[in-house]
Amino acid sequence: MEQAKCLCRPHLPVRPSVHSQIRAMSDQAFTETQKQYLAGLAMGADVARAARSLPILAGSGGSAGTTIQVGNPAGAEDSSAIPAVPERIAYQAQQATEAAGKQLCKEEQAKSKKNPLDMWDEIAVRSAAGEFPKGTDVFLTKFHGLFYVAPAQDAYMCRMRIPGGELYSYQLEGVAQLAEDSAGGYVDITTRANLQLREIPADRAMNILYGIRELGIISLGAGGDNIRNVTASPLSGLDPHELIETLPIAKRMHHYICQHRELYGLPRKFNIAFDGGGKISSLDDTNDIGFHAVKVPAENATADLPEGVYFQLTLGGITGHRDFARDTGICVLPDEVLDVAGAIVRVFVRHGDRTNRKKARLKYVLDAWGFEKFLTEVEQELGHALRRVSTSQWTRPDVEDRSAHVDFHPQAEAGLNYVGVVLPVGRMTSAQAAGVAEIARRFGSGRIRLTVWQNLLIPDIRDDDCDLVRAALTDIGLDYRATAFRAGLVACTGKAGCKFAAASTKQHALQIAEHLENRFVLDAPINIHLTGCHHSCAQHYIGDIGLIATNVEVDEEMVEGYDIFMGGGWGDRQQIARLVHKGVAFDQVPEQVGRIVERYLAVRNGAESFADFAQNLTEQDFQQFTATEQTDASAQAGSMA
Repeated sequence: MEQAKCLCRPHLPVRPSVHSQIRAMSDQAFTETQKQYLAGLAMGADVARAARSLPILAGSGGSAGTTIQVGNPAGAEDSSAIPAVPERIAYQAQQATEAAGKQLCKEEQAKSKKNPLDMWDEIAVRSAAGEFPKGTDVFLTKFHGLFYVAPAQDAYMCRMRIPGGELYSYQLEGVAQLAEDSAGGYVDITTRANLQLREIPADRAMNILYGIRELGIISLGAGGDNIRNVTASPLSGLDPHELIETLPIAKRMHHYICQHRELYGLPRKFNIAFDGGGKISSLDDTNDIGFHAVKVPAENATADLPEGVYFQLTLGGITGHRDFARDTGICVLPDEVLDVAGAIVRVFVRHGDRTNRKKARLKYVLDAWGFEKFLTEVEQELGHALRRVSTSQWTRPDVEDRSAHVDFHPQAEAGLNYVGVVLPVGRMTSAQAAGVAEIARRFGSGRIRLTVWQNLLIPDIRDDDCDLVRAALTDIGLDYRATAFRAGLVACTGKAGCKFAAASTKQHALQIAEHLENRFVLDAPINIHLTGCHHSCAQHYIGDIGLIATNVEVDEEMVEGYDIFMGGGWGDRQQIARLVHKGVAFDQVPEQVGRIVERYLAVRNGAESFADFAQNLTEQDFQQFTATEQTDASAQAGSMA
C-alpha cells in the first residue's frame, strides 16, 4: 500500500542563515543581535495590545532580560492593576494566596511571570535554534502540548486534542506523515482517547505545531495546568443501547474551552468526560467532572422534572489518589452542560490550592469544603439554582460489554458494523496509521474513533466488506482479535519515554500477556493495567489486576519491579484495587500475576468473571487469598534457589 502523503506539507522551516545567532530563551545572557530581535518582537506585542485596548506592559519595548514578559499582572499590588483579561481570575487567585501569607509553588510563580499561552514566538525561536527549553520554561511549554521528556529521551513528546476521540482519515494520515518526518515514526493512543507523537527533535517542534493545525488539530492546553482532552462514548451515534449521543456535546465542550482563556488558568490539570450509557465506557467516574446519561421515566416525571434524558453530575474523580467521582445529586439537561461545567471550572480556578501541587486537584477542594458549599459557589457563578434530583427518580442502564472495543460488532443502523482494532499497548507505526486511515476511507465513512482502552474503532463498514477489512488489517500487521488478556491490557509510556516512570511498562505488559496466554484460556477479559509512577496514567487502581512500578532491591542492586493490586472496577462496579504483593522484581511478576489468575480459576463460582469474583471477596477472604499467594510465591522462590 502506497503511504499517503499529507497534502498540507507541514514543514515550514526557518532559514538557519537568518536565525543562526538566535539562541533559545534560557537563563543565559542574550547577545546584542538577540536583544535587537526581541526588542522588535516586544514592540510588535505592544502594538497588538494597544490595538486591543490593553495596557502596554512595563518592561516591554526591548528591555534586557532572559525572557519575554507577556502579561505579568500577578505582581501588581492590587487587583485593580490587573488588566481586564479573561485570565484575570487566575491572577486574582494567586494574589489572594500571597495575601494570606502563603507561598505560591514554583509552577504558579512561573505562570505569574509569564503567560504560557503567549509563548508561541519563544517556541518558534527555540525550534529555529534547535534547542529545548530550560528551567520553568519546560513546564510552561507543556501548555502548548510539547513535553520535553529528558532524561528519558532528549526529545519532545507532543500531545494533541482529539475532542470526543473522533478524527477523520485525512487527519490520521497527516499525523502519520508528521510522525514519519518529524517524530519517531509511530503514533501512540492514550488513555484519554487521544494521540501523542514522540521522539521529536528540538528543531522539528514547529513542524509539528504547524502541521497538526493544518490538519485541523490543536495541542493548546493538552498539557500543563489545563482541561485535558474531553472524552465521550466511543460508540456515540453507533450504539443501539445508548441513551444519548455524547460526541457532539464533547466537541462543543472542547470549543467552549478553547474560546475561554480563563479556563486555562487552573491550579492543576482537569478532566471532563461524557458517557451516553452505551456498551463501551468512557470511564467518566475517573474524571474531575463526569456527565453520565440517565433517564427520567414518565412515572417519575414532575412539572419541574419532565420525562427525558439528563446527565447525572459527578465530581472529584482521581483514581490515582484512590477516589472516584462522587454523585452530587444534580441532574443536568444536555443543553445545560457547557454552562455548568464552565461554572465548576471557574470556581476551581478561584479556590484550588496554588501552594501544593499534590493537593491542587478538584478532589481536595471538595474534601475541604464539602459538596454543598462547593455547589453553592457553582450556583452563584451560574446565577441560578442547580436541579436536585433523587437517585430514585432516574434509571441508569447497565449494558456495558467489556469486549465491545475489539473485533466486529453491528451498529445501530442495519447492515453496518464497526471493528475494534487491537493495538499493542496503544502504539502503531506510521505505516500502520496510514493503513488504518486508508481502510477507514475505503471501507467506512472516513471516520475513526479512539477509545480510553488505547485502541481504535473503524465504523460504518458494510456487512459485505467485513472480510475485506479483516484481510486489510492483517496486511498492515494489525488485528481485530484479542485474547482475554490483551483485550484489557493498558500501559502508560513507561521508562522509555517518561522521566517519572520506574519501569518499562509497555514492554513488560506485552511480556505478562504472552506469559498468561501460554498458560490460560479465559471466557471473559481480565483488565491488566500497568502504570510507571504515582501519576497513574494507566489507572492501575481500577484494573482487575493493577501494577505500579517501583524500584526493588535484589542482591544489593536496584531493579525494575512492581506493587501488584487486584479487584479494581469502575461504573456500577466501582472499587479501588487492593494490594496483593509489594515490591516484586519484574522477572517474578508474570509468574505472580499467573498465580492470581490460577487461584481465581480454582475457586470462582461457575463462570463468574474475575471482576465479580474480586468484588465479592470479603476482607477476610481477601486476606486469606493474599496469604495463600504469598505462601505459594515463597515456596517457589525457595525451590528456585
